[in-house]
Amino acid sequence: MSNEVVAPALLQPEELAPAVESTTKLREQLDRQLLGRSELHNLVLVAVLSRGHLLLEGVPGVGKTALVKALAQLLHLDFKRVQFTPDLMPGDILGAHILQETSEGRREMQFRPGPVFTNLLLADEINRASPKTQSALLEAMQERAVTLLGTTRPLPEPFFVLASQNPIELEGTYPLPEAQLDRFLFKLIVSTVEADVLDRIISTRRHGAPPAPTWSMSADELRRVFTIVDRVYLPRPVSRYISRLVAATHAGCAEAPPPVRNYVAHGASPRAAIAIAESARAFALLAGRPTVGFDDIKAVAAPVLNHRLILNYKARLDRVDAFAVVRELLAALEETGLNLPSDMKVREVQHG
Repeated sequence: MSNEVVAPALLQPEELAPAVESTTKLREQLDRQLLGRSELHNLVLVAVLSRGHLLLEGVPGVGKTALVKALAQLLHLDFKRVQFTPDLMPGDILGAHILQETSEGRREMQFRPGPVFTNLLLADEINRASPKTQSALLEAMQERAVTLLGTTRPLPEPFFVLASQNPIELEGTYPLPEAQLDRFLFKLIVSTVEADVLDRIISTRRHGAPPAPTWSMSADELRRVFTIVDRVYLPRPVSRYISRLVAATHAGCAEAPPPVRNYVAHGASPRAAIAIAESARAFALLAGRPTVGFDDIKAVAAPVLNHRLILNYKARLDRVDAFAVVRELLAALEETGLNLPSDMKVREVQHG
């Protein structure tokens, strides 16, 4: 018997169209709820459709919590919020066994689920919790299950962790370890909005309250969209480009450009390649395409890689961040891998 994986049939227009229509409506509703953040909303939906976890970084008051609450409302997902603090314990998140008296008068240990048993968990200011508590999320994020006292309990489907952190608050915080950062599909920067958007907010929304949604996606519809995302086709040349891109984040790779060689101490893991492939499928679907292209890879590369590249001291001295390294990497890496001179590339295009 062959072990070869059989690729699913290519998406037909009549299959793709309903999913594109639903996700477009979902994005429009998010844009109504939070003004001036269309690009951010698109990437948040990419993360959700990829069934990945999301890290939102931004100063207080820019709408991180409001975004997550709006998303849970629009998707009809069970939502719980945990405010991470230094005294938060693992049991406060995962749950704990407590001694209860049964109706027969006997005492026995019973499990009381923690807030992680939900569809969408908002881990607010996750970097304020101790490393012990942060690590309690590791199994939940990776395995989508919780093991306590030898018993493994699956988490509800779907399950997402959307975490927030404040980049300017350093006192009383614990930076997330690389092992946990690697479990986030995307890290997105939530910046402040422009003056025109602020004017619309204070002119049309008392106390900043968003309008009620006019449409929402059912749980069954969300499951159907997940199925369609899984069937978006990833061509072999594009898959090869992802592999070369992630390999080139390591200084020892032959294709690594000078910014990687000069500033990257440790490149991305194989999990990054998987994350790019899955999120590119979702990005293509949101754009109405049944096949992943090179532009889809470039659109999701920075959110996937920016928190996975560990930069050296020289990058800090030269004030170079991971976003700059990824931009240079994308500009330097030839899509086809042929590395032809520019005049030869023109002739190749002209003569097919």
